[in-house]
Amino acid sequence: MDNELRKVTHVENIRYDKAAEELVILDQTLLPNEEKFLRLTTAEEMYDAIKTLRVRGAPAIGICAAYSMYVLARSIPEDADFYPKLEEYGAYLNSSRPTAVNLSWAIREMLKTAKENLSLPRAALLEVLYEKAAAIHEDDIAKCTAISEYGLTVVKDGDGILTHCNAGPLATSQYGTALGPILLGTERGMKFRVFSDETRPLLQGARLTSYELQRAGVDVTLICDNMASIVMKNGWVQACFVGCDRVAANGDTANKIGTSGVAILAKHYGIPFYVLGPTSTIDIACPDGDHIPIEERDPDEIKNMWYEKPMALSDVKCYNPAFDVTDHSLIEGIITEKGICRAPYTESLAALFDNKK
Repeated sequence: MDNELRKVTHVENIRYDKAAEELVILDQTLLPNEEKFLRLTTAEEMYDAIKTLRVRGAPAIGICAAYSMYVLARSIPEDADFYPKLEEYGAYLNSSRPTAVNLSWAIREMLKTAKENLSLPRAALLEVLYEKAAAIHEDDIAKCTAISEYGLTVVKDGDGILTHCNAGPLATSQYGTALGPILLGTERGMKFRVFSDETRPLLQGARLTSYELQRAGVDVTLICDNMASIVMKNGWVQACFVGCDRVAANGDTANKIGTSGVAILAKHYGIPFYVLGPTSTIDIACPDGDHIPIEERDPDEIKNMWYEKPMALSDVKCYNPAFDVTDHSLIEGIITEKGICRAPYTESLAALFDNKK
């Protein structure tokens, strides 16, 4: 059983096949009914994979972007002006998803590495870029493991945990962030009761979170988002774990739409609400949630996408934001690979970056 759990926990959603020089991703839009792998070779394919959520989850997007920049660097002709062209590719990829800070972070890291090594022969420069992308991937695995360890310190065996959207291995690497403590604890023989919000508009809680947890042998119950209140009132939830796409300097956090409502309910019922994510998701230059751009998506994702027939009139107006912002006052703690930050977040989050110097 241990081997089975280990295999299920470490879902390989992104890999770079160095021998074949191919970037391969698991198409998450087809889950849970079909597991199909895509090979990304062009900037357009990479942009589309990120934009259409074939690869999704802030850390996973960053990993994919890093490998994508390496692949695109390989495609630049020898006689071309290398760095400006790589910058152009980076700007194009970065425009695919505006909210997740990991995307722009990974692109900047790859551009910085390229700029620092422009004097190298092209083959050596490309190898350095590959090593940087692989290091970003390995670093995320280490961070997810550390986040999972810290997360386990705030729950106990037998607890009920509610999660919103998807922040497991599919969204990151290895254990994941919000699901990390659950999966790591399960490997160690702990038992949790997890309530997975369906999570509109793309149903990632239903399609991905419940899929990952069910396969890992976790006691998971799928609920619609508007059922969160009753399971909390029933005393079935002792903690809420959610991921994050961007954390502002004051602790305000952007996550999948509906997260702020979960936090408000948790506050009402006296349930601790935790945000779990790597420090790369913290945007210390963003002062608060009012400065986080919120992506709006196609109204058809609400009206048509999941139905045989349209569930609303074709001309009815729709508001379809992908994210909302949870106010820092509702957050019990922000769990990172460096430890658990608590209020005041302007101080505890800033200290994480001071420690990097």
